[in-house]
Amino acid sequence: MPIVHIELLEGRTQEQKNALVREVTDAIVRTTGAKEEAVHIVIQDMEKGNYAVGGKTKLQ
Repeated sequence: MPIVHIELLEGRTQEQKNALVREVTDAIVRTTGAKEEAVHIVIQDMEKGNYAVGGKTKLQ
């Protein structure tokens, strides 16, 4: 059972997340032979203030 965790900065629409889930599922099925119903995907939206690069949060 493949389990995929995806972390994104907040702001994506539900339609974008649905498309992402579809594409990731298809890639896993195609490359591993796993059954579609066995693929589990967890999406975590991060607040921009909780993610930093180079000493600055994405809110700065």
